[in-house]
This record gives sequence, C-alpha cells and structure tokens, in this order.
Amino acid sequence: MIIVCCRRPIRLILILLLTLSLTPPASHAASVRLRFANFPGAGTFPCVSMERWAAELDKRLPGAAVVETFPGGTLLEAKNMVRGVMQGQADIGCISLAYHPGAYPFLSVFELPLGFSSAREASEVMYDIFMNHEVAETSKIKVIALFSSAPSQVLSSKPLKSPDDLKGFVVRSSGILADIAAALGASPVSMPQSDTPEALQKGLVQGVFTSFDVLKDYNFAESCRYGMVTDMPVYPMIFFMNLKKWKALSPELQQAIMDISREHSLWTGEYVDTHGKEATAWAEETYGFTLTHLSPEQQRELRARAETVVEEWVKKAEAKGIAARELLAEVMAARAALAR
Repeated sequence: MIIVCCRRPIRLILILLLTLSLTPPASHAASVRLRFANFPGAGTFPCVSMERWAAELDKRLPGAAVVETFPGGTLLEAKNMVRGVMQGQADIGCISLAYHPGAYPFLSVFELPLGFSSAREASEVMYDIFMNHEVAETSKIKVIALFSSAPSQVLSSKPLKSPDDLKGFVVRSSGILADIAAALGASPVSMPQSDTPEALQKGLVQGVFTSFDVLKDYNFAESCRYGMVTDMPVYPMIFFMNLKKWKALSPELQQAIMDISREHSLWTGEYVDTHGKEATAWAEETYGFTLTHLSPEQQRELRARAETVVEEWVKKAEAKGIAARELLAEVMAARAALAR
C-alpha cells in the first residue's frame, strides 16, 4: 500500500523537473526590445558609439535586451528626438545640445570655450559633474551616457593664417558656437551638418566651425582644404531613455546599463579623438589639407574675444536658476585636475 500511494507524487515531481529543465532562463525568455534612434549617418561617431553601446550591453547581460538601432534619422530626426523618445516612438535617443539652444541650461556650460584639448577630457568632466548633481532639465528622461565631440576648429575653403583672418568669414556653426563665431569676428550661418557640404560647394559658406572628424565623415575636406586649430568648444551629446521604459526594466538590466555608462562615455571620447586624427591624416593625404597652428598669444587672443559669450551665458543660466559661476568654477577645477 505504501508503494502504490507514492507513485503519483513521484510522477508529478518528475514531470515538474522535466518542465523546469526545458524552460529557458528568464532573461532570455523575456528579452526586452529597445529601439535606439540616432540622427547622423551610420559612419559618424555618435552612431559608431550607439552600435558599440548595444554590443557592450549584450556582452554584459547576454540576451536580456534586443537593441534595434536606427541611424541617419530613419526613426527620429535631430529636432524631434526628445519629443519622439518621450512619446515612445523610440526607447532610446541621442541628442546634441547644439540643436536645442536654451533647453539644457546646466549642461550648456560645456558648450563654452573652456580650454578642453580633447573629447576624452571633456567627456570625463561632463559625465562626472552631471552625475554628481540633480539636474532638473533631464528629470523627464533617463540619461545613460554623456560625451562630446572633439574641440571645435575652423575648416575653410581659403587659407587662414591668423585670428584676423576670421573677420567677416562666413562659417557654418550652430547653437552657442554661432555666438562664439560672431565674437571671434566671423559671420555665422546656422544649418544642419548634413546640408553643409552642398552649401560649401555653392559658396554659401566659406567654412565650418566644428571638429576634425567631419573632414572624412562628411567629406568636408573636398571643399575645405585649410584648417586652423582653435580648440574652441566641444559639442556635448547625450544618450537617453524614455523614463517609463527605464522604470519598466528589470533591476538587473538597469544595473547593466549603468555599469557601462561611464566607461562607454569615456570610450566614445577616446574614439572621437582617434578618429579626428585619422580624418586629418586622410584629408592631408587625399586633398592636401593644410593645418595652421596658432601661437599661444594668438590662442589667448581668441579666448579673450570669446569671453563675452561666457559672461552672457552666466546671465542666462542664472536667470534659469543655475548657480552659473559656481558651476563654471567646478568645471574648470575638474578640467585642471585631469591636466595634472
């Protein structure tokens, strides 16, 4: 009697064990779909960074998320990126602060001529300072990476030898960089980066105020055979997620995303610096691109001209509730600490 009574429980246990053995791990069975929208072309550094981020997340937590990437504005374009992600058209997006003047008063400090010599340096300072503050302007999104372009230089269709050559120079620039270009004596013209090659060919602009990577990425070197090293501001950029989507992720996936956040931000800065050097060498070899390096005195002259933009930023930032001078001092101290 005892043996007969035990057969059914044993059979149920065996069935349960078999079922569990055939069930895939929860992380694989419930993979989250994440649509990642980006606005520049696939070969540009923000999209290279996007692809690397997706690969790195899968490496850290295999199968937990399926990241679908959409470069080149195929899902969302630059100017509707924030709204599109907040409304759920994409789960993750990338923005450049230059396309959103006035919307990010705290982060806009990194658009100023602060003397950053590399994207790696700027990205590290930006990331650490942002993460050490409660930043109201990003309270409706989840920031998952911050990085920058390399410092802005002048690319030109005509030779430039000194700061005086910038007077009246018609140059494509956007955001606060347009104000800086004007302070340097140039005549800024705002337009999307993607429209600039045609504008250069038609002579609508004489040059571009940007980083060296675009010499190759947008083939600006074809029209801009000359350059001037000014080490002016960087273009800050953000990877961010729909806040509702973020909150719905598992704690393990949230942790994995934040575990790669700082490392990926710095990786992107390093990639940008390397890519810029490679693009400059390519432009020199392919088009005979010539680079002018200013003397320390000329560099100081440019910074002095741009100081009016810094003071104007302080006024605007304080009007929006930012402790602007304290923030500026914090950024400069962090930059100086990295230089030591």
